[in-house]
Amino acid sequence: MAGRSDRTAVTTDDESVATITSPSRRSFLQYSLAGSATLVMGSTFVGDEAAASISLPELGEILDFPDVIALAEAPYASNLLLEITTGNRVRFELPRLDKGQGIATAFAMLIADELDSDYERTDVTLSDRRADRPFSITGNSAAIRALWDPVRSLCAHARARLVTAAALRWSVRASSLRTSQSSVIATDGRIATYGELSAEAARVAIPLIPVTPKPVSQYKIVGTKRARKNARAIVTGTEKYTLDTSVAGAMPTVVARAPDIGGSVLSWNGAVAASMPGVIGIVPIPNGIAVTAQTFKQAFDARDALQISWRPGPVRGQSDAGMRNTLRQINTPLTPVLPLVGSLSATFEFPYLAHAMMEVMSAVADVRDQSAEIWYASQSPNFVAAQVAQSTGIPASKVKIHIPFAGGSFGRRLFGEAAVEAALVSKALRMPVKLMWTRNDDMRHGRFRPLSRCDIRASWLAGATLSYEHHIAAARNDFRHGLGDALTAAGVNVVPDLFNQVGFITMISLPYRFGNTSSKLVEKELGVPTASWRSVYSGVMTVANEIFIDEMARIRRYDEVDFRLRHLDSAAAERCLRYVAAAGAWGRTMPRGQAQGVAVHAEYRSAVAYLVEIDTTGPEPRLLKAYCAVDVGVPVNVSGLQAQMQGSLIDGWSVMFRAGNHVDDGRIREGSFGDFHWARMRHAPVTTQVHVFPAEGSNAEPGGAGELGITAAAAACVNAYARATKTQPRRFPVQEYD
Repeated sequence: MAGRSDRTAVTTDDESVATITSPSRRSFLQYSLAGSATLVMGSTFVGDEAAASISLPELGEILDFPDVIALAEAPYASNLLLEITTGNRVRFELPRLDKGQGIATAFAMLIADELDSDYERTDVTLSDRRADRPFSITGNSAAIRALWDPVRSLCAHARARLVTAAALRWSVRASSLRTSQSSVIATDGRIATYGELSAEAARVAIPLIPVTPKPVSQYKIVGTKRARKNARAIVTGTEKYTLDTSVAGAMPTVVARAPDIGGSVLSWNGAVAASMPGVIGIVPIPNGIAVTAQTFKQAFDARDALQISWRPGPVRGQSDAGMRNTLRQINTPLTPVLPLVGSLSATFEFPYLAHAMMEVMSAVADVRDQSAEIWYASQSPNFVAAQVAQSTGIPASKVKIHIPFAGGSFGRRLFGEAAVEAALVSKALRMPVKLMWTRNDDMRHGRFRPLSRCDIRASWLAGATLSYEHHIAAARNDFRHGLGDALTAAGVNVVPDLFNQVGFITMISLPYRFGNTSSKLVEKELGVPTASWRSVYSGVMTVANEIFIDEMARIRRYDEVDFRLRHLDSAAAERCLRYVAAAGAWGRTMPRGQAQGVAVHAEYRSAVAYLVEIDTTGPEPRLLKAYCAVDVGVPVNVSGLQAQMQGSLIDGWSVMFRAGNHVDDGRIREGSFGDFHWARMRHAPVTTQVHVFPAEGSNAEPGGAGELGITAAAAACVNAYARATKTQPRRFPVQEYD
C-alpha cells in the first residue's frame, strides 16, 4: 500500500490488522506482559560506586536493600496490568500500597509522560494481591526504583502498539505519526484516540516503531508539581479506606485483649455480654475474645462486659530499663584507642517506638468453606495471604486480598494481625465481619521500632581521622513479613539472625571518609513485638552518627558544616549540604538560647540535608525555621517530595524530643496520643523551605524518598538543641531525659 512501511505488523491472529473490519470482542486494550520477550528490562543495579577514598565502600553503597528487592522481583517484574478503555481512559494497577506517600499519583505522572496519555484521564488503582508476584512488598523506599524500568517499558510498548494500529488503519508510515493527550496524530491532521484504537492495538504482536522508553529529558510531567489525584477525596472525607469498604452483611467487630504484652486468655464468661443489645457473636481467638455486633458501640459495650481471666505475658516483671541494661551487656566492645591518638566515644539510647499511623489497623473478611476474601491495606499481601491460609486452613490460592488506600503505615502494615483476626471471626460466625483495632489496641498490643543502643568511637591523629566504629545492640527486628522472600523464606524462619545481618549491611551507609570504618549489629529477642519502622536501621544508626559527627567536629575545633564537607564522599550529599548552609545563612550570630543545627543522610541512591533553627528559651524547645535540600536523581512529583521532607521533619522532631514507649512490668505504658507525645501544630517551624534538585542527564534514574528525610531531620534538630543549650543529649526523647 502506498506510503506504508515495508514491514508488516504481526498480529495475534496471524492476519494483518489492516484487513480487520470489525472491532475485537475485547472492549479495551489490556496488557498483561508476564514473560513477554519484547519487554525491555533495565538493570537492577543503579547509581555509581563511590569515588575512591581512604575508606573502602560499604556493601550498602554498592548493593542496597532496594536493589535486593528489585532482584527478587526481576523474574516477574513485567507482570503488570495496563488498560486503555474504549472510553479513552488509562488505568494502571499498581502492585504496591499507597499509604499516604503519594506513589499512585507519581506513577500516574510517569505513565502519562511515557505513554503520552491525558494525565487527567490516567488512573492508578491499587492491585489486589497477585499470586504471580510472589514477592511484592511496599517498603524501604523502593517503589519508584523497583518499578521505574518495568512501568516505562510497559508504557513504551503500549504506545508503540497504538501507533502501529493507527498506521495500519490509515496506511501510513508508523514513524510519521506522533502521540499526544491519549491520541495518535497524523501529519495530515487525522486523529484517533487511544480508546478508538485499543481493540486494534490489542492485536498487534510486533510494533512497527521502537519500544524504547523516552530519555528523562523528554518528560514534561515528571519533575513538576502535581497535587495528589485523591487529595480532594482525602480532605473531604470521601476517600475509601478499609473501614469504609462496603461489604454486604459485614458486622462491626472488636477484640478484648490482655493487659500484658503477649498475654492470653485463661478463662472467660460471656453470658452477660451475649445478652446485650445488638450482639451477634462472641468468638475466642488466639489474641483475645472477639465481639461482633450490629454497631461498633454495641460491640465495645459488650467487649467491656466480658469476664476474662488472663495469663501473664512472657515479659511480665520486666521493664524497658532492664532491657536497656541487657543491650549494654550484649553489645560488642569497641576497639581500644592507641596512646597519643585523639578519640571520642559516645553511647546513644533509643526507645521502643509505636508506628502510630493515623488510620488504625482494620480489616474486612468474608470467609466461606473453601475461600476467603479480605480487604486489608497490606504492604506485603502475599505474606498476609499465607498467614490467613495458615490460620483458617484454606489454601493460600483461595485467599483473595483487596488493597485499599491506607492512612499511614511507617512499616506497621508489613504485618497483618487484623486481617488474620477478621478471617478467624468470619469463619467462626460464617458471616462477613468488619474488624477494627482501637488506638489503644495498636499502641499496647501492636509492634514497635526496636529498643536500641549505639556505641560509637572515632580516633584521629594530626587532623586525619583514623577510624570510626559503630556498634549497635537492639531488640531483634522481626522481618517475618515477606522481606525474607528477597533471599529465602527459610532464611528468616531458620536463621533470623543471618537475614537481619544481611538486611543491616544493605540498609546502612556512612557517607564519610573516616579511615577504617566498621559497623556491627547484635540483636536479642526481648519479648516485645517489633517491626521495621521508617528508615529501619538508619532511623537510629544514622541519627546517632550525625549527632556524634557534630560533637566530634566541635571537639576537634572544626565548624560542623566545614568538617562534613572535608570528609563527605557523596557528591549528592555534599551539594545538599552546601545548599542548605547557604539558604539558611549557616554560622550567623543568633540570640542566646537559639542555634542552628545541620545533618545529612545518603541512602536509597538519594541524599538529603537539613538545616534547622531552634529556640530553647521557652517552656519547651521550639523549631523556628527549617531548610532542606534533597537529591533523588529523578524527582517524579516535586510537590509530593517536598511534602515528604516536611513530614519527615515533624516526625524527626517527634521521635527525638517527645515520643517514645515504655515497658512497665511487662505492659506498654502508653495507650494513645494523650501519652504518646507526637508533635502538635505548635511544634512546627514558622517556615520550611524544601529545595528539590532536578534530574541531570537523559539517563538519570530515581532514588528512594519515602524514608530518606527523617534521619537527617531528626539529627539536625538534636544538633541545634545541643548547640543552643551547650549540652549533649545521649538518651531520647530529649524532653523526657534532659
